[in-house]
Amino acid sequence: MAKGEETRQFIIEKAAPIFNTKGIAATSMSDIMEATKLSKGSMYVHFENKEVLACAAVDHNMKILSSKLQNALSGSSTSKEALFAYIDFFSNPTHPPVIGGCPLLNFGTEADDTNPIVKEKVNSAIKQGQQLLSGIIEKGIANKEFKKDFNPSEFATAMFAMLEGGHLMARVSGSNDKMEIVAKTLKNLIEQNTI
Repeated sequence: MAKGEETRQFIIEKAAPIFNTKGIAATSMSDIMEATKLSKGSMYVHFENKEVLACAAVDHNMKILSSKLQNALSGSSTSKEALFAYIDFFSNPTHPPVIGGCPLLNFGTEADDTNPIVKEKVNSAIKQGQQLLSGIIEKGIANKEFKKDFNPSEFATAMFAMLEGGHLMARVSGSNDKMEIVAKTLKNLIEQNTI
């Protein structure tokens, strides 16, 4: 990796948790300069403006989330185990896998009316998450783990929405008790669809 690319990556890595914690609008280039100890001139050599850096930070946060999730799912030997691992991965929002909380929820909530580029990045990540869940369920049906009438796309949508909603409730309240209910409910629904 060239020196310029190393510096660019360093800036992204330092900026990503700040954007995910404070939000895009509330994060200033001064915040990033303080975290990186780089001058304004150095910052603008690598990023023409805050929006370009914010988009790179969104991508970085999503990549971290995806990588950690894939790692959590990798030990699953059955589709049911994979769904349970997915739920467990997201079940402790007060200690999230990405600094600042779920980037899908954070950036999606902020960008839905203000930033079409970030909104599309989040929308794409949501679709990928639902496809991942649908694929796990489809595989489970094919392997005769789950009942044939277990609807992969509908359950993937409901599971994704319940986990994100539980995440929001937990982060706002500072307690995981609502997320524990969501996790228990989802696992019960999966059990009901298990052969």
